[in-house]
Amino acid sequence: MNGVKVRLAAMMFLEYFIWGAWYVTVGTWLGRTQHFTGTQIGLVAGTTAVGAIVSPFLAGWLADRFFATQHLLALLHAAGAALLYLAAGCSSFMPIYWLVLAYACLYMPTLALTNSLAFRQMQDTGAEFGPIRVLGTAGWIVAGLLVGGLGLEATAMPLRLAAAASLTLALYAFTLPHTPPIKEAGEFHLARLLPVEAIGLLREPAFAIFALASFLICIPLQFYYAFTNLFLNEIGIHDAAGKMTGGQMSELICMLLIPWFFRRLGVKYMLIAGMAAWALRYALFAYGNGGAALWMLYGGILLHGICYDFFFVTGQIYVDRKAPLAARAAAQGMITLITYGAGMLLGSWLSGRVVDHFATIAPDGSATHAWRPIWLISSALSAAILVLFFFAFSDRDRRAASA
Repeated sequence: MNGVKVRLAAMMFLEYFIWGAWYVTVGTWLGRTQHFTGTQIGLVAGTTAVGAIVSPFLAGWLADRFFATQHLLALLHAAGAALLYLAAGCSSFMPIYWLVLAYACLYMPTLALTNSLAFRQMQDTGAEFGPIRVLGTAGWIVAGLLVGGLGLEATAMPLRLAAAASLTLALYAFTLPHTPPIKEAGEFHLARLLPVEAIGLLREPAFAIFALASFLICIPLQFYYAFTNLFLNEIGIHDAAGKMTGGQMSELICMLLIPWFFRRLGVKYMLIAGMAAWALRYALFAYGNGGAALWMLYGGILLHGICYDFFFVTGQIYVDRKAPLAARAAAQGMITLITYGAGMLLGSWLSGRVVDHFATIAPDGSATHAWRPIWLISSALSAAILVLFFFAFSDRDRRAASA
């Protein structure tokens, strides 16, 4: 790996360390310490979805036309660090929600911007992106092991840790390869936030089905992100955050194998494998426990590599290859809006309502949950989306997808 790729890999490490430090355990802090309801936990978890809806097109447009990508990353992460630190000092729902929401509107665009910056430095994204993006997974793992190992899951310290890492990345961004705007700046028009070149991709039937499936699968996905750590802590699993990093460890292996599978399976069957893994993982959670069926919990966690890499990383590469060069940042923003935005926003609301439906509230305000029906509902949703995608998606552009 040459010097530029090492710098890009370090960027990915910090980018996903930030997210992994606070997002996995925030539900446990809110539920077990603050005694927030499932709906409130879902709303806080869903702030990233709101951020993904509001911000990525604007950030992609700015990076495509006005600002060097690395400078925009520095600005967004510096401001985000301050907001997270403030949120960590709050104890009531509304201040936490609005501060985290503001933070999410700054952080979520950086997912697309880091991808776009990395892609701009590559000759063959299918072969080169995986080994660089895998350091993002490593960052998430290190964050989880640190938070879980220090016993911080039910505290506000993960938010402070994420704030410190965000400030670090803001400073580090100034050392990244210069990635200037591709287009010349022009008069502002609202239509430029939704570039014709990016939206035009949706006119292709295969891409439209891909976008729809990406939206739908993010609905059951949010059950995992918002409530798995709370679920594991509630049933007595020690160091749940550390154990959940097993999912990212499997992701490391799958990430390195993506080029091999990409050439042989193509987009359709990579995405199908990812969706099938989501359905299986939730079924394992439904019947797993901390005793004889502990292996089911570990199995569900270890499926994360296939769940995430085969669907989301494959989708990012697919979008980059389908989009025109001058609109690639905006196209990545569009798919971020569809998945981490609209899909996860709906999933945040639905998962919170389902969790509250199966909750029993104690006199002290603490809650316990009937987790089996919660996980079976999310498994059934994943399976239904898989069937829809299998029959509706036709990967005729095989050469573009697997070259």
